[in-house]
Amino acid sequence: MLLGMALLTALPILAVFAYIFIPSAAVWQHLVATVLTDYLLNTFYLSLGVGLGVLLLGVPLAWLCSMCEFPGRTWFEWSLLLPLAMPAYIIAYTYTGMLDFAGPIQTSLRSLTGWSYGDYWFPNIRSLAGAILMLALVLFPYVYLLARAAFLEQSICVLEVSRTLGCNQWQSFFRVALPLARPAIITGLALALMETLADFGTVQYFGVTTFTTGIFRTWYGLGDHAAASQLAALLMSFVFILLLLERASRRCARYYHSSSKYAQIKRIRLAGWQATGAILFCSVTLLLGFLVPVTQLASWSLANWQTQFDSSFLTLIQHSLGLAIAAAIFALLIALILGYGKRLHPEPLAIVATRLASMGYAIPGTVIAIGVLIPFAWLDTQLNQLSQTLFHTKVGLILSGSLFILLFAYNVRFLAVSLQTVEAGLGKIKPTIDNAGRSLGLSPSAVLWKLHMPLMQGSLLTAVLLVFVDVLKELPATLILRPFNFNTLAVRTYELASDERLAEAGLPALMIVATGIIPVVLLSRSISRSRAGGSSV
Repeated sequence: MLLGMALLTALPILAVFAYIFIPSAAVWQHLVATVLTDYLLNTFYLSLGVGLGVLLLGVPLAWLCSMCEFPGRTWFEWSLLLPLAMPAYIIAYTYTGMLDFAGPIQTSLRSLTGWSYGDYWFPNIRSLAGAILMLALVLFPYVYLLARAAFLEQSICVLEVSRTLGCNQWQSFFRVALPLARPAIITGLALALMETLADFGTVQYFGVTTFTTGIFRTWYGLGDHAAASQLAALLMSFVFILLLLERASRRCARYYHSSSKYAQIKRIRLAGWQATGAILFCSVTLLLGFLVPVTQLASWSLANWQTQFDSSFLTLIQHSLGLAIAAAIFALLIALILGYGKRLHPEPLAIVATRLASMGYAIPGTVIAIGVLIPFAWLDTQLNQLSQTLFHTKVGLILSGSLFILLFAYNVRFLAVSLQTVEAGLGKIKPTIDNAGRSLGLSPSAVLWKLHMPLMQGSLLTAVLLVFVDVLKELPATLILRPFNFNTLAVRTYELASDERLAEAGLPALMIVATGIIPVVLLSRSISRSRAGGSSV
């Protein structure tokens, strides 16, 4: 059962790779001659720029908030996670509305100076550099979150030993703490890069041609499903290579630094210009990554809510919440089956099945959508042919034209989020509880329902919330797979921004961001409680 469920979840990936063997020479010649080089270079430069950006922001911020003491630290340590609630495409729309020629900043500049168009230079936000900046501002919390957790979990004894060997506080950071936190930092970097490769809304709106926009254009513009699938397979290959490189880079390394004895963290007290620099660094990052765009979205929303908040907007909310709730519940149920099945039968086959089922999170939503659409469209065709033969009528697009295919794609994409959370919760429950339940005559399913689930309520709630918010923000899969005349908040925001109606896009965008704040706060609280010995303030 576990293997069958895992194979069903991996079906979109297998379907995409199957198209490698279907010839599409004419379209490929056109792509190679015109845009494929741009796809490769822009995707590479985008990934390189975002990777450097999230490292330069995430690692120093994590160290400052976990190991240093300065005014406002306790507030910054959780608020710096808030940009995680801001989808990249929404911050891109917001800054475009603010920095474009007709935006408030350039308009104010012209009114103050009397300049007109062409009299001054102003940076173009709709560019590759702009896309790198937007993505780095919202993705650095991946590195910050994991690096901060790693710094907090390090044994203070190790750092004190480095001090006795002649290292000052900053040398201890570079020579001891940073290398020990390397696995967590690289994992955060890999997550940020996978999100970068998966991004569609930002690069499409900024006119940056990457693999995600190329797949979309080849599928819809050229109408060649084989070529689009082959582009998707090439992009998936890059993602898998990225994951393999991350694992190979620490293949022979070991990072044992924990101690059974935890002391309170003796934070480095910053004063004078050091404290001022730390406050400015944290403040500017939070300001640019969250406060400025949220303020602009709130301003647009207040100016337009009376004309926008009508029955059609309530329908958007209903569609978005309904899809997100249904997908979160289905993902939780599947994660419980897989996670508990692996606990009951910790065999190689069960381990392979759970890893196979969690592959989807590393795959961009555009690729998932194409991989889901191919087999289900084929199945719909077969059902219609059978119905025509037996009943002389066609049943229509039962699977590929309904919400079923959208929910299936969401579960393929975000099952890993729910599965990892459920496995973490199950891992905290001792096997003796299972044995006690079975000795009392409970079946394995009863043990899960009556014993495990009450003990892991927090993990289950976290799993539901994380998938809920991820589904609410998901754009490319929803855009490709939604039924006709079915919109969500994410799709409506994209449509309005594409029509340059940025002010009207403020209200649906603000609702997506506001909902995303909930799991961010929960994550911050769990990290703050992660250190056994506590911390000194």
